[in-house]
Amino acid sequence: QVQLVEYGGGLVQAGGSLRLSCAASGRTFSRNVMGWFRQAPGKEREFVAFINWSGGNTHYADSVKGRFSISRDNAKNAVYLQMNSLKPEDTAVYYCAARAINQYSVRTPDYDYWGQGTQVTVSS
Repeated sequence: QVQLVEYGGGLVQAGGSLRLSCAASGRTFSRNVMGWFRQAPGKEREFVAFINWSGGNTHYADSVKGRFSISRDNAKNAVYLQMNSLKPEDTAVYYCAARAINQYSVRTPDYDYWGQGTQVTVSS
């Protein structure tokens, strides 16, 4: 059974930092695109960032560019999201996701595997 489990969410003040981790089990994702999405209350789930299988290609939503950084460790079957200069509007449940194929996408329906989410709350 494939599982993605997120860690590292919490409450932080505006301007602070958090690092989210996502551990995969049940299969290896070392050759797959992996991404982070988020969903704020009353809003649709939205793309945050993705990373290709080698880590050499990344892409970010405009709203987080320059503040967030995605990385991965294929030996650990894990992906990370470093979030700096956090803003109250970054408050959301953050989800780790993986595609079954190694093709880039910012679309939620294109991702085949999802974690349960971790809450990030940024206070002003």
